Amino acid sequence: MRFDLTDLRLFLAVVEAGSITRGAADVGLSLPAASERLRDMEASGGVRLLERGRRGVTPTPAGEALAHHARLIGRQMAQMRGELGEHARGLRATVRLAANTAAITEFLPGRLGPWMAAHPRIDVELKERQSAEIARMVATGLSEIGILSDAVDTAGLRVVPFAVDRLVVVMARDHALAAARRLAFADVVHCEFVGLAGGALQDHIDAQAARAGVKLKTRLRLRTFDGICRMAADGVGLGIVPETAARRCRAATGIAFRRLADTWATRRLSLCCRPEDELTPPARDLLAHLAQAGLPCSEPAAG
Repeated sequence: MRFDLTDLRLFLAVVEAGSITRGAADVGLSLPAASERLRDMEASGGVRLLERGRRGVTPTPAGEALAHHARLIGRQMAQMRGELGEHARGLRATVRLAANTAAITEFLPGRLGPWMAAHPRIDVELKERQSAEIARMVATGLSEIGILSDAVDTAGLRVVPFAVDRLVVVMARDHALAAARRLAFADVVHCEFVGLAGGALQDHIDAQAARAGVKLKTRLRLRTFDGICRMAADGVGLGIVPETAARRCRAATGIAFRRLADTWATRRLSLCCRPEDELTPPARDLLAHLAQAGLPCSEPAAG
């Protein structure tokens, strides 16, 4: 069997994503190139590694065995690169970090910027994912550090508190709901909304709507929280954004906002990683920096 490191990274990515298309994208390969590599792997080993179905792919018992060994090899390679990097001047290193939407937009920029400026030869490969997927990526070695909601299963991972992410409803100051002292998601699901154009947070909100048996009436989708707040201020619709974003945008847009009372709307964000001795030195350094930051969230509930 002649599997190279790209083959193993691709196979792991496909197994974790349950999709050849997404797995190929995660490792930077085109779908035709990824499909050809996977076929060659099965032909070389003389065994079927993946079961292909309408809803994606799943590993066969042989595939599970390959994935196990691929994870071990990936961890050993990461350790080797990290140790060599300490001795090689001018060699660039990369830390793989996966985080949810709120962490990427509201918490990371202020903490990641100074660290990267102080480490000019270390790059960060940042991916936005939902919390459950982040836990899987860290556990299997596709990411070294994750920032996720502590509501997901992180068994086997080291977890460190990072920040509190509270979701709020933003609206025009003269909106009827602006006078409410308490808002639950059920109070607003039948209103018109301005939403995010994709991303882990919007997927999280849409999933909560589906659980309530409704589909949000979204008039417009934008890429930034600032844009959502501006549209909400003009009365286009309600928005659901992190409280940090609402506070930042309040002066410029004139919005009002109220916290959502539902338990899923208050998420405690945590850093997660495998045991520290499995991390590269740059990843350990970044983890220590982010853990030291421990970003608090101010307590007043409304604006």
